[in-house]
Order: sequence, then C-alpha cells, then structure tokens
Amino acid sequence: MAKAARVITIVAAGKSKSAASGTLEFRIPPPLSLYVHIPWCVQKCPYCDFNSHQARGEIPEADYVSALIADLESALPLVWGRQVSSIFFGGGTPSLLSGNSLATLLTAMRTLLPLVPGAEITLEANPGTVESAKFAAFRDAGVNRLSLGIQSFNAAHLKALGRIHDDRQARRAIEIAAQHFDNFNLDLMYGLPGQTLEQAMGDVDAALAFAPPHLSCYQLTLEPNTAFAAAPPTLPDPDACADMQEAIEARLASAGFVHYETSAFAQPGRHCRHNVNYWTFGDYLGIGAGAHGKLTLHDKVLRQMRWKQPKQYLAQVAESHPIADEFPVAAADLPFEFMMNALRLTQGFDASLFEARTALPLIAIENELRRAESDGLIERRPGHIAPTPRGQRHLNRLLERFLAD
Repeated sequence: MAKAARVITIVAAGKSKSAASGTLEFRIPPPLSLYVHIPWCVQKCPYCDFNSHQARGEIPEADYVSALIADLESALPLVWGRQVSSIFFGGGTPSLLSGNSLATLLTAMRTLLPLVPGAEITLEANPGTVESAKFAAFRDAGVNRLSLGIQSFNAAHLKALGRIHDDRQARRAIEIAAQHFDNFNLDLMYGLPGQTLEQAMGDVDAALAFAPPHLSCYQLTLEPNTAFAAAPPTLPDPDACADMQEAIEARLASAGFVHYETSAFAQPGRHCRHNVNYWTFGDYLGIGAGAHGKLTLHDKVLRQMRWKQPKQYLAQVAESHPIADEFPVAAADLPFEFMMNALRLTQGFDASLFEARTALPLIAIENELRRAESDGLIERRPGHIAPTPRGQRHLNRLLERFLAD
C-alpha cells in the first residue's frame, strides 16, 4: 500500500501530555526485524512494481555483500543493544546469491547484532533458480524458512505472468524445498489473465498436495509503472475475483489453515513471524538497494529508504551514505500508519498495542473507531479491536476512516 498523502487530526480530548505538547515518548521499543533487499532478477516480471532489476551478465555479488555489511555497520548506532527477532532476504531474487554469500552475510549479522534464540531467517526463492545443492547451502548458512514464488501451477498462466519457470519446475522446486526446510511458504496469485474459478482452485489444491506450512494468496493487480500497466491484459472481472477469494478462503479453512492476515494462511502455529512484526507495527531495519526501514527511537518513529538503483547504492555505501531519504513520522500520521498494518490481521489486535506502538492514547481515534464500528467495519470488545468480515473485504474503505480531512 502506498503511504497516505493526507494526515489524521488528533482530537484534543483525552490527549496524553506527550501528544498535547507535540512530542512523543516511547518507553519500550517494539520487536526489531532485519530486512535485506537483493535487487536482481533473471528477468523482470510484467506485473512487478518492486525494486527489482534484470541481471545482465554476472551480478556484482561480492561487492554487494560487502556493501550490505557496511550498510549494517553504519546503522548500528540506531539499534544498539536491541535483539533481532527475524531476518528476511527479499527481492528481486535472493536465491541468485550463492550459499557462501549467504553464510558470509549471516555470520556478519550474528556478529554485529544479537539474534533471539531460534530467530526466523527467511529467504525468497524463484523456482527457476532452484538447485538442490544451493538449497542445502542456504540451510547450512542458517536460513530456516524458504518462500517460493510459485504463483501458479498452470503453464499457460505462468507464461502470461512472464515467469521464468514452468509448472514442472514449480513442483520440483517445492519437492527440493521440502527436503531441506521444515518451514516454507508458497506464493500463489489469482485473478490471472483468462483464469477461471476452477483453475484458481486447481492451483490451491496443487499447493495443498505438498502440505505447505504456509501459503500466501494474492490477487493480481495492475500497478503503475509496470509492463502490465502499459499494456493491460484481460483479467477476470471483480465479481469473479471475489468468488475466487471466497472459494480459496473456504478451501484453506477446510484444510485446517488459519487465515491470520489479509493474504496469509498458515497451519496452526506456523505463521510468518517476520511479517507479523510488520502487521503489529514493529520495527524493521532495511538494508540493501531501495530497502525501507522503520525504527522507533525514544521520541519519534523514523522512516528510512536506501538508494534505489544498485549501482548508485554501491557508490553511496562506499562513501558512507547508504540512506537516500530519512524522516520522522508526524504524530498525526501515526494512527493511520498503525491501522494500515494492524487492520490486516483478521483476528485484530489488543487495544493496548496502539498506545505502545504510537505513544498516543487510544481515545485520540475514538471518533474514527466509533464510526467504523457503526458502519460494521470493525468490532470492539474489551481490550480488543478487529476488522469484521465486511471490513476485511473493504479494507481500503476502512483505512480511509483514519485519514485526516
């Protein structure tokens, strides 16, 4: 979701001292995660609006690994003494890196930052870059969770999506992943060009045959500045996509999966800890080209973004300037930013989390909460707030309630 351009007006009644004076006071920082961006892909998918770049020839792997370590070292003063609960290698295609590079990175991370015992360490992988020996090397380096971008098991749909793998490679990649990792996620997409409800459910059933601990199911959307935006394919209509969504949710529920976040489904106890930290408005340090970060200091929430283009990122890190943009989130923006994340959780959140993560009293958004409740978009019970099924279906409409006039 794009960051909102508008802000929320905090009501005066019931303000805390810090809110009334325009300052914030965070007593305890939230959990901290580390996000590592690997910006290269074999080829750019036509629907992708992430910071990914087609690798033309050999990628500067050794230089990039050194830059990531230097980037992390430069960020230490902002997170000194804080434990890291999870690490996520995203992209791009992190599985383009070698096992030796992952081992070098994780050794440096363990040296520079204290990791909680059993920290979740996830790596995204493209089925078209899968090799059994490489997956074994990732596991030996310390990766304990794999996320495979399957998207579909239908060869025609994979071709339409511009994926570099076919249906056979998708199945083989999952078999290899399951050999090396007890914990893995499969990404699926629905609402694909020419896709029927039966085909969407066929993808889900094919995924379930591998007994994945976790599934992510996303509707294909046409994002600005992508090849699909310039030359849009014919997609199923909104009603057909809604039918797919409802059928997928019902099928996964019958298979014992917990629908814990808008697009995430997990076997009991197998949710993605890294992503849950995002949704509960936890902190994350982002390193690598174009990586974003959110860090809570004693008096502010700080947003950071690294230089986006890989060559520029490498050059700026060499000059000890990895950060392209940095700014504190205005106190008036914090309620919307919190809700934009927390209301993605289907079971909602403890009301006390709002004040802990924003340093603002919940009464600051009482009017907005009351209106959302009266419109059937959220439900409240003592100490808890959750989106209703209607609120989940109309999440953008619900989030708009927390924007300023």
